[in-house]
Amino acid sequence: MDKPLKNPPTYLITSVDHALRIAAMLQLEGELTVSEVAERLGVARSTAHRLLAMLVYRDFAVQDERRLYRAGPVLELAAHSPSVASRLRAAALPHLHRLVDVLDESANLAVRTGDTVRFIASVECTQSLRVGSREGMVFPAHRTTAGLLLLAELTDEELAAVYPAERYADRPEDRPDLARLRTRLARVRRNGFVLNQGRSERGVVALGVPIRAPDGDALAGLSVSMPSGRYDRRRLPALVDILSRAAGAVGADLARSA
Repeated sequence: MDKPLKNPPTYLITSVDHALRIAAMLQLEGELTVSEVAERLGVARSTAHRLLAMLVYRDFAVQDERRLYRAGPVLELAAHSPSVASRLRAAALPHLHRLVDVLDESANLAVRTGDTVRFIASVECTQSLRVGSREGMVFPAHRTTAGLLLLAELTDEELAAVYPAERYADRPEDRPDLARLRTRLARVRRNGFVLNQGRSERGVVALGVPIRAPDGDALAGLSVSMPSGRYDRRRLPALVDILSRAAGAVGADLARSA
């Protein structure tokens, strides 16, 4: 049985967490102001400014003449093409907020790169017991809701190319059993959604559907996450319907913005 991944540390260092989230924002989205960073993190502008100053000092960020911050030398290798992730995020955010308003559970947007997925947007609900923001976090694709959704789009040959045995020679335990994974992905294709009960994180249930381009290609995974104690399987059809309509709306908005 797969073990859960990335349970939050017992002692969360908030300032470090904030700095890492800012680095992920700059890497994925390009330019940001102090005010935008402060709003996204829910902190004062002075706090956001201090965090950005430290990132500049360590070359994770640079500030230009317009007083905008962007990815620095340490991150610039991955900052050459933030446009796709930025457009996806911009199109999805209003719908993520609506999902949170309707369901009162946290909502996420994630994309796949090779054998991993990265969360590029996350909106927390306001309940005291909730799944926190996953923005900027990276997980193995075969262990996540969005990853399974996007891997299900691949042919058997493409899937094998994602998980070549030689890449995992020094860590064979990280390579999924491809026969079992293909069976799981076939079920995802039949259902059109993924229900993830504790595979990524212990005590968390996530439900997701793909966001598709006009040509039908899956671009990202849209999901809601909740503490397992609040999941009611009788609501599954209704939740899938709400998510599917939101994913369709994101796809339509993205097409209009192209």
